[in-house]
Amino acid sequence: MTTLTPTAEAAAPDSRRWLALTVLLTGTLLPPLDFFIVNVALPAIRAGMQASSDVSQLVISVYATAYAVTLILGGRLGDLYGRKRVFVGGMLGFGVASALCGLAPSPGMLVVGRLLQGICAAIMAPQSLASIHAIFPASEKNGALSLYGATFGLASVGGQLLGGVLVSTSPWGLGWRTVFLINLPIIVFAVPAALVLLRESRAERSARLDVPGALLLAAGLLAFVVPLIEGREHNWPWWCMALLILSVPLLRSFWRYEKEQELAGRTPLLLPSLLAVRGLRRSLASTFFFYWLAAFFLVFAVYEQVGLGHDAMATGLAVLPLGVGFFLGPLCGPRIARKMGSRTAAFGMILEVLGLVMVAVLAFADVPSWLAFPLFLIGVGQGVALPALVRLNVDQVGTRWAGLASGLVNATLQISAAVSVAMIGGLFIVIAPDGASAQAARLGFSAASLAIAAALALAAGLSWSGD
Repeated sequence: MTTLTPTAEAAAPDSRRWLALTVLLTGTLLPPLDFFIVNVALPAIRAGMQASSDVSQLVISVYATAYAVTLILGGRLGDLYGRKRVFVGGMLGFGVASALCGLAPSPGMLVVGRLLQGICAAIMAPQSLASIHAIFPASEKNGALSLYGATFGLASVGGQLLGGVLVSTSPWGLGWRTVFLINLPIIVFAVPAALVLLRESRAERSARLDVPGALLLAAGLLAFVVPLIEGREHNWPWWCMALLILSVPLLRSFWRYEKEQELAGRTPLLLPSLLAVRGLRRSLASTFFFYWLAAFFLVFAVYEQVGLGHDAMATGLAVLPLGVGFFLGPLCGPRIARKMGSRTAAFGMILEVLGLVMVAVLAFADVPSWLAFPLFLIGVGQGVALPALVRLNVDQVGTRWAGLASGLVNATLQISAAVSVAMIGGLFIVIAPDGASAQAARLGFSAASLAIAAALALAAGLSWSGD
């Protein structure tokens, strides 16, 4: 197995790198696709398995939690043991977990399958971004990352539409099970292609996995993320607040341990000296506020159904302009990057802010027929900003730490999504609680859109001044 050094990579770019990119983007597509596709299928899963609302909600939250908690570890595994090897292993594990979900005989087994899916997705996904950073020369990274960003747009639109189609048509009489089993033919083709096309890259051979650090980080992130995902659904019980409080000493213990490991000359899971880089801290902070848009999908669905009286299918179609913009935006990214440079991410976020403010005004004025254009603008801005912001983060570190940086970026996005859903969702519920009028739902959606716009404006400021 060949291990590449950064110098060798720069001198001899992989001649098959664009073919390899198609395989890597499979690992980028599957994790978000499985989140969106299952969201749509959840009512059918609950009815088909006669599951309680709490158990059916776990099908979503267990996957999201396992994914968020394991991403940094997944990125680090690629650095240490080879990104190709870990990518293929993660994809095979994701396939086994998908089969377990699709054939699950009980709700409990389905939840176990979703837990394994989340872990394997977190092992697989960071290798895509890290490998892009390793195999593409600087002159081609914008193009490669634009396709990386477009893949997220495809997952967001395709997941919702594909989930609806599979559940409603029920191929071979399998019903909701097809939303999991659809992963298997994709993986059957992707794994052999990965073995042939991907070139191995990693950090030093001598480094070992920091198991105590991984356990401390997992415990701290679990204590932080679980209440954010589950708290709103359970009206913030005492155990949620206790876990949030407990997360502080756990994460502080993790940070102290990592500092001790680095000072002792060992290789910790997360290098404190890496986060001492001012540019990386700013870009990660920008990434955190950037993904507050995740809460928009939640409040938009409630606005469409309660505020406008639309059904689930109409709601899915209403968000299509955003998804189309999200898919097209990254394709414009390289041209914008040539003019804007490192401020491309900020430019995309400014487009999102404008779109969100327009959405808030139209919702408040009760003029929903004009929403398509600002939704498209939000999607374009998101599509332009995401790959540019990813590059801002990953370019702050050397190639040998690309997996760690990729895990950090992805984990920041997932934690941001959990925080934003908790806070923006809470703001919406204060204004429009269960049983509220259509007018209250419209007002809540308008206020939530403005709050998300404020977060994105802050992210744009951090990204712009981080040049």
